[in-house]
Amino acid sequence: MTAQRIDGKVFAATVREKVAGHVARLKEVHGLIPGLAVVLVGEDPASQVYVRNKGKQTIEVGMNSFEHKLPVNTSQEDLLALLDKLNADPEIHGILVQLPLPSHLNEDLVINRISPEKDVDGFHISNVGLLATGQKAMVPCTPLGCLMMLRDHHGSLSGLNAVVVGRSNIVGKPMASLLLRDSCTVTIAHSRTKDIEALCRGADIVVAAVGRPQMVTGDWIKPGATVIDVGINRIDAPEKGEGKTRLVGDCDFDSCAEVAGAITPVPGGVGPMTIACLLANTVTACCRANGLPEPEGLTA
Repeated sequence: MTAQRIDGKVFAATVREKVAGHVARLKEVHGLIPGLAVVLVGEDPASQVYVRNKGKQTIEVGMNSFEHKLPVNTSQEDLLALLDKLNADPEIHGILVQLPLPSHLNEDLVINRISPEKDVDGFHISNVGLLATGQKAMVPCTPLGCLMMLRDHHGSLSGLNAVVVGRSNIVGKPMASLLLRDSCTVTIAHSRTKDIEALCRGADIVVAAVGRPQMVTGDWIKPGATVIDVGINRIDAPEKGEGKTRLVGDCDFDSCAEVAGAITPVPGGVGPMTIACLLANTVTACCRANGLPEPEGLTA
């Protein structure tokens, strides 16, 4: 048995299409254009690529993109003042501060300065609390993307056993909250979990978000289970030539694919969904800010 590949690129394209359709209707019927502001502090090359991609995709779906690039030595005070200005701007519905920030800035303070209604990353403490208590929240983009893929593959998730490997605030914990909301039985496993392999073998759904290359192997997977691999790890690839590297997930793809019913590849699985869900969150934020119905199929 070979697992069905869940193609994140194709799925993300359908999400962006839905977003573009909703944006067009908001313009036509209500004269509204959702706006996303992205703040980048410093010159981190990976962050610059992310920000460029976010801006490009924002414009492609018909939304307004506002980019604020600040020097690496920007003070805490100046960054917070910019966020206050963006919070007060009615044309901006989503605000995202690209992480990581330079070490002299306090990430928690910065994230929690963003208005919770405009926090399209879903990292604000209010959104974390709302999600954990099953209320309407802005949901972090990566777990939202995973949830959309799982719903698409399974239809209903009700009653399924799910194991989330990893307990980060960005993926592991919100993922567990979302799966609980969809009536899964959820276990969070992590580096201290005893007999983690046996725990995973009992799961209908395994979400690997631990940041260890190829940690989850095929003998951890129950035959026919769905495997969502959130990990993005760069490892040496001498077969490609000296000094070359390749991207792998937290799962050993080949061995897991032999056992699983469905699996996301790395790259090309969960990754493309993250920006697509950022755009979806911005549309949702715009609708909520204007008392309009939320876009169907784009929320948790």
